[in-house]
Amino acid sequence: MESVPGQKRKYGVAVAAMVVVAATAAAAAWSMGAIVDSMTEPDNRGRVFMVAGAVVAIFVLKGAASFIQVVMMTRAGNRIVAEKQELLYQRLLTQGVSFFNITESSDLLMRVTQSAQMARRVIDTIVTSFVRDLLTLIGLLAVMIYQQPVLSMVCLVLGPVVLWGLRRLLSKVREIMSQEMAGMAEIIKVIQETSTGVRVVKAFALEERMATRMGTAVRQVETRANKIARLEAATTPLLDTLTGLAIGGIVVLSAVNLFGIEAGTPGQLMSFVTALLMAYEPAKRLSRMRVSIEAGMVGVRMMYELLDQPQTMLERPGATDLRDGAGEVRLDGVRFGYAEDKPVIDGMDLTFEAGKMTALVGPSGGGKSTVLNLVMRLYDPHAGRVLIDGQDIADATFASLRKRIAFVGQDTFLFSTSVMENLRFGRPGASDEEVIEAARTAHADEFIRTLPQGYDTPVGENGSFLSGGQRQRIAIARAVLRRAPILLLDEATSALDSHSEALVRDALERISRGVTTIVIAHRLSTVLNADTVCYLEGGRVLEQGPVDELLARGGPFRALFDEQFGHAGRIAAG
Repeated sequence: MESVPGQKRKYGVAVAAMVVVAATAAAAAWSMGAIVDSMTEPDNRGRVFMVAGAVVAIFVLKGAASFIQVVMMTRAGNRIVAEKQELLYQRLLTQGVSFFNITESSDLLMRVTQSAQMARRVIDTIVTSFVRDLLTLIGLLAVMIYQQPVLSMVCLVLGPVVLWGLRRLLSKVREIMSQEMAGMAEIIKVIQETSTGVRVVKAFALEERMATRMGTAVRQVETRANKIARLEAATTPLLDTLTGLAIGGIVVLSAVNLFGIEAGTPGQLMSFVTALLMAYEPAKRLSRMRVSIEAGMVGVRMMYELLDQPQTMLERPGATDLRDGAGEVRLDGVRFGYAEDKPVIDGMDLTFEAGKMTALVGPSGGGKSTVLNLVMRLYDPHAGRVLIDGQDIADATFASLRKRIAFVGQDTFLFSTSVMENLRFGRPGASDEEVIEAARTAHADEFIRTLPQGYDTPVGENGSFLSGGQRQRIAIARAVLRRAPILLLDEATSALDSHSEALVRDALERISRGVTTIVIAHRLSTVLNADTVCYLEGGRVLEQGPVDELLARGGPFRALFDEQFGHAGRIAAG
């Protein structure tokens, strides 16, 4: 993994500390022989004090090395997790809207939060197992063989049995761990849907159904976690049996001169037993290493699947900044569909005059919102070009394109921070005075000052502490602060009451003066003052022109007008 080289100094210190830990573990086992032998000769005070001092030094050194190992491994691991999560998020930011349309947010949350942690655990397992545990085990085995070579060979004969048992476990681990990650994603999905759709859950009395979904997902994760734990624990009986046989053999050897083998001194037997018992834990961790790595590699694969996803929206090589201009927007033979075989827009030629307001009207599915998506370059057309002041936006940098555009949508999104910060997202470098002036223009200043902390009041998740009209006026103020020559409005007043709509409409009229404005509206009352109206249906422009001219033609726009305004509208239209 590319993050590991960046932490090589920390890992180097940790590895050095592990070597010391392994050496002191072997020395501690060796010292047990000296301890027992010195205790059989209490009159030899010099030897007793020397052995005691050596034991203290060994354990002090081991404790210090263990501390350094833990701190360095933790710092390196935390840095890797942070780097991977930042990398994953940056990768998400480079994806186009189409990627998020086909990828569930719960899956992304799982990959960003869990897979980086699992990658860190895999690295920690490999480093600690191959350095600390392996060296510790080798050192302890050396002590065992030196003190009791024959009995050590008897213990080692049973080692292949453990390895054979492990191979049987690994194939099951991968499948179960993949299923557990899918179950965790389902839990996150249920929580998200409950949080964002709580009004629907309550209105339709879906509590029991949602609880059932959550219960099913939680039980599935619990069951699979238990299976993983059972597989990881399956190595313990093998090692316990090995240890029991070895200790039982020691008891026999100490009492019986088997095959002419001398039992050795009490100190040698104690040193051997100590080494054997101390070898139990590192041997157990090593035996579980493959199981742990296989479980962790599921998360690592999930992480790299996300990192390897092809980017759906990229700047072209050599992209340049858009030149300053009046703000004319033109669609030149544009063909586009969210699925390539089903075009939403088919060969559209349409010009939005600089400094004028153009309204897009027509039935749902006609391509109105798609036009705005293409102008913002959230998608690229399959054929044709989108031009701003004669420049193809596909050849422009994202930063220069977005700088030229302000957007207010139907579903206003606010970040979970203060009112001031939400407004300043329109232009991060704006002063407080400029922010407040933009709020005044959008008729937002009055209600903001009545909030508990004024402009410093938190708005809650997606503005949950504010009304729909208040959220919309903050969104408009954010667009005002942008000071962009092109303004895109997508059903900006559709969900508002009449009073809020009047305030928002007045604010929109203010900010659209002298700005290239493209507005989508199903309620024609909001676009009757537009310079040009374009009627879109089936991805084509059926008619366009000033309101009076379209009414006089008696075409589809006139039919829509009569449908909304009825007899009074026909009389008013003349």
